[in-house]
Amino acid sequence: MKTFIFALLLAVPFITVSQNTKGLKIGEKVPGFEATADDGSTWKIKNHIGENYLVVYFYPAAMTGGCTAQACSYRDLSSALESEDAMVVGVSGDNVEGLEFFKEAHNLNFTLLSDESGDIARLFGVPVRDGGTFNSEFNGQEFELERGVTTSRWTFIIDKNGKVVYKNEQVDASKDTEEVLSFLKNNH
Repeated sequence: MKTFIFALLLAVPFITVSQNTKGLKIGEKVPGFEATADDGSTWKIKNHIGENYLVVYFYPAAMTGGCTAQACSYRDLSSALESEDAMVVGVSGDNVEGLEFFKEAHNLNFTLLSDESGDIARLFGVPVRDGGTFNSEFNGQEFELERGVTTSRWTFIIDKNGKVVYKNEQVDASKDTEEVLSFLKNNH
């Protein structure tokens, strides 16, 4: 029954949609921002610009099918991304506890950022809808997951100078990592 209700919630169009039509464009510098990471620490973009390419991907919700497949692909191809001098950060409207659960459940090896208010998504121009609460099970225990907002699935690559060099607004969760790797291999 819970699965049916969750599926129904995903199928119903969301009422509140807001989008920063000015969003970041290729060639623009990413403004400074910070967020709470899955481990509760404060993550600041300024501390990560200059060392590596930074792959910032927005996903709708932890522990859902497409989002899990996308995250696990980034996990599984982490060595290939590192060889291209890239670091990955996933951003969603999930609360920190949900991100911690998601990371542990799937042994994710990169940082997840909580954007419950949707401010980071709006900064990038990613569409934001209402969030919600749903239950998920892991290792025989049931957990309640909460997210303040639900973002669209978009991916950006930021170069070592802090500028957007790649933007995908039509992300296919199953192909995202390969497309990012292809771009990195062919453009630096």
